[in-house]
Amino acid sequence: MLIAALQMVSTPDVARNLERAGALIAEAAQAGARIVALPEYFCLMGHSDQDKIALAETPGDGPIQAALAAAARTHGVWVIGGTLPLRAAVPGRVLNSCNVFAPDGTLAARYDKMHLFRYDNGRERYDEGAVLDAGSQPVAFEAEGLRVGLSICYDLRFPELYRALTVPPCDLLAVPSAFTHTTGRAHWELLLRARAVENQCYVIAPAQGGLHENGRRTFGHSLVADPWGEVLAMREEGEGVVLATLSRERIQGVRAQLPALSHRRAAFDGPVTDGRTSSGVPATT
Repeated sequence: MLIAALQMVSTPDVARNLERAGALIAEAAQAGARIVALPEYFCLMGHSDQDKIALAETPGDGPIQAALAAAARTHGVWVIGGTLPLRAAVPGRVLNSCNVFAPDGTLAARYDKMHLFRYDNGRERYDEGAVLDAGSQPVAFEAEGLRVGLSICYDLRFPELYRALTVPPCDLLAVPSAFTHTTGRAHWELLLRARAVENQCYVIAPAQGGLHENGRRTFGHSLVADPWGEVLAMREEGEGVVLATLSRERIQGVRAQLPALSHRRAAFDGPVTDGRTSSGVPATT
């Protein structure tokens, strides 16, 4: 199956962003992609986080969600809709939400970002929690016989989320993102390949990639990695479509060759020992 990660350099103008997203979805569909994934906040890279509050939609209703549904239906593809702001239960707060639409335009899944990014290196400061509420539930869905796990950007640093998604194992993990250039240069590809290797599945990571009108610079490097951690395709910066083929045979081959998923032990919830066995004898290795 051909899959596509769409890289954007989104602006503060929602209408322009929706137009560009629609054109990229059309390009990917024309190339034969069956699953098409947009980056985090494909619809808006505002001048401040308050812009998200003003443009937040009600779940199931709004022009951004309608545009995603229409694109999926028009092109007959699965659209992993990057993220968009949805109104939270608390007034004035929003959720960073990934909405997935099936080829008939119906909502197939929704995941609200669980881990909220906060960063301060003395020069750059950012705290998503200033306006966002965190989600609470891992989400996966079925697409044409594939199990697809959802995550968003900063989630990438929390392998326990992906372990929760692998019961049963996923065939594809989606990571729509807007990594900063600073953190992306240090950790982006490293973490994506690690998630692919440890979960023995494909990873699709559509990203924001370039200098935005609001002055922010995102890292880009949208990519698809295979279950062995090999990067199959990547775009460093600028708008574009990243295409790669997902092979069920490749997944099965990696898992048969190195059956690490079947070797996993159940998580241990008790206290960590001090290096001695249960009999009190010092542990040896």
